[in-house]
Amino acid sequence: MKVAEIVRLEKSDQGLIGVLRFDEVVFCMTLEPDTTFLKQGSYHCQRFSGTKWPDTFEIVVPGHTAVLFHSLNVETETRGCVGLAATVGYLDGVRAIGVPARPGDKFNSKVTFEKFMERLKGQDFFTLFVTNHY
Repeated sequence: MKVAEIVRLEKSDQGLIGVLRFDEVVFCMTLEPDTTFLKQGSYHCQRFSGTKWPDTFEIVVPGHTAVLFHSLNVETETRGCVGLAATVGYLDGVRAIGVPARPGDKFNSKVTFEKFMERLKGQDFFTLFVTNHY
């Protein structure tokens, strides 16, 4: 079973920026809403299938449903979920993930999400730890 950890590095009214690590190795950047449902601690994550996100993982949070991992760029797209991308920066003056590192590059949140799912291929669940370092 894989062990994952979100290490939150900054908090603002534009969201919580962190890194997702698998087995203590950085995998990608994360973005959560500044009013996140995830407190510091450990969570069970299980494979999830829904209409908008037919194959992802849900973070099981008591009192909440469909706290998912998926691709996104800015906090307003989170809807309580955790976004994944390879880069962090600004998009139209707003803190964002997945923004191109250089002019001409493409947004990378969808590719990062696909790599996340590939990394978890064949698994139906994993443990997630969440810690704050801001």
